[in-house]
Amino acid sequence: GSHDPASPPIRSATKPYARSLKMAHAQALNCNALLGSRVCARAARSKASPARRRTVTVRAQAGSWLPGTDIPSHLNGLAGNYGFDPLSLGTDKERLDWYVEAEKTNGRWAMAAVAGILGQEALGRSPEWFNVGGEPQWLPDSALLAIEFFVIGHFEVKRYQGWNKHKTSGLLDSYPFDPLGQNSDSSQLKEIKNGRLAMVAFVGFAVQALVTREQPIAGLQAHIADPFGHNIITNVGNLPAFLGSA
Repeated sequence: GSHDPASPPIRSATKPYARSLKMAHAQALNCNALLGSRVCARAARSKASPARRRTVTVRAQAGSWLPGTDIPSHLNGLAGNYGFDPLSLGTDKERLDWYVEAEKTNGRWAMAAVAGILGQEALGRSPEWFNVGGEPQWLPDSALLAIEFFVIGHFEVKRYQGWNKHKTSGLLDSYPFDPLGQNSDSSQLKEIKNGRLAMVAFVGFAVQALVTREQPIAGLQAHIADPFGHNIITNVGNLPAFLGSA
């Protein structure tokens, strides 16, 4: 038949293919001679098959408060659980439930206190929060104490009775107290973390008031203005002078 001069010659197209077949055959003979037919067959299949992708899933667990220690099993399921129970106080289930409630209650009081202290200073109200108790009040101390004893005592008795019955936090006769429908695992975790932070902050505010007679915002401003002259080390060193000037 006739051959189209525009198309490439058939012989020239088959030469590279034939050459590659000869090379592959020679490599197969060498491989069989050295390693054996089974090994060479497996190697050929591994080259011919596409590479498989392997997916490794890493799951991070909540860390312990002390690196290298295990989280006690009796704390499992608690919001904000980092295994902190060095004295094993939570091994009693009933007492553990009460400890959890006590931590939340103290955290709520601390959050209210920290917000009030910062708000009072930010608004420029006087006297300082740590001097309020020594200032004259709008009622005599005996009358104010009687009112506080009755009001706070009533709320605390109702809270204790409600917790014993429902094993959850509430207010007066509402258990659980959740008017906005925010009770969820994430909200409980946020509350306990913010409560712990507020408790630590309040302790810091109290120590700062004792040592420097300053409020928290004023102390922060003084530290920013002179970080090396106004910090925890220098202030503790000046404690006798602060106490003497009080």
